[in-house]
Amino acid sequence: MTQLPQFSRTLLHPRYWFTWLGIALLYLLVLLPYPVLYYIGCGLGRLSMRFLKRRVSVARRNLELCFPEMPVAEREAMVVRNFESLGMGLIETGMAWFWPDWRVSRWFQVSGLEHIAKAATDKKGVLLIGMHFLTLELGARIFGIHNPGIGVYRPNDNALLDWLQTWGRMRSNKSMLDRKDLKGMIRALKNGDIIWYAPDHDYGPKSSVFVPFFAVEQAASTKGSYLLIRSGNPAVIPFVPRRLPSGKGYEMVILPEERDIPLENESATAARMNKIVEHGVLMAPEQYMWLHRRFKTRPEGLPSLY
Repeated sequence: MTQLPQFSRTLLHPRYWFTWLGIALLYLLVLLPYPVLYYIGCGLGRLSMRFLKRRVSVARRNLELCFPEMPVAEREAMVVRNFESLGMGLIETGMAWFWPDWRVSRWFQVSGLEHIAKAATDKKGVLLIGMHFLTLELGARIFGIHNPGIGVYRPNDNALLDWLQTWGRMRSNKSMLDRKDLKGMIRALKNGDIIWYAPDHDYGPKSSVFVPFFAVEQAASTKGSYLLIRSGNPAVIPFVPRRLPSGKGYEMVILPEERDIPLENESATAARMNKIVEHGVLMAPEQYMWLHRRFKTRPEGLPSLY
């Protein structure tokens, strides 16, 4: 059972004062009008490329691995747009945590809510397939406004940020579960809940099988999808929260239920889930988290891709 962090006096200790200052500045920043925030966020992202050179290299390499046929100039332009999205991701985190519901809803268009309603009519839990878009905090907030669910997360090493991200995410959702709490996720699905679940990161050799992801033939992919779908029998529904260009707001697209997910083994399930993720990523590729070392885990004996 996941124990959620609670506020305590220890979070007022001087070692957290710098974090509190950052939180206060972010709170004040997101009071600005959204079109202004859009240009600030994109500018911060471009500026960050000067200081995050290793992450720039990782993003460039991931795009090269996944899209080897893409012209180099196009990939370089994608890297710049990706870091603009990174800057916006910081702003959007503040928006997700601090904006009231009415202000979040004002900037979002939502389609596909009928797919969630259909699952409820069928008395099925929902495995809501998210991807690690840089819009994920804001996407989770707007989804929860319409259909409160349960988020899956990795606890933060900073106790203050761990409490704050939980508080922020639960403003429009029911609860949170540690990503290692598979039993809790299965129980929630059987109870008819919505579980926000992202199967697209590298969780290490013990938790992975190696199946294709874009042009990478052996990408470490989580075994958890197989266990959740086989045991929880949920409706598997992907969704994509994407930022519209030129400060026009956001669009959340809830896609139809994915049926006939293969369950003969973990590899078959993971391969299908990767195809679902690929489809979602291609809906807004410049907003995906390419700066993460997605392919750091390799089959034994194979060299690093980085």
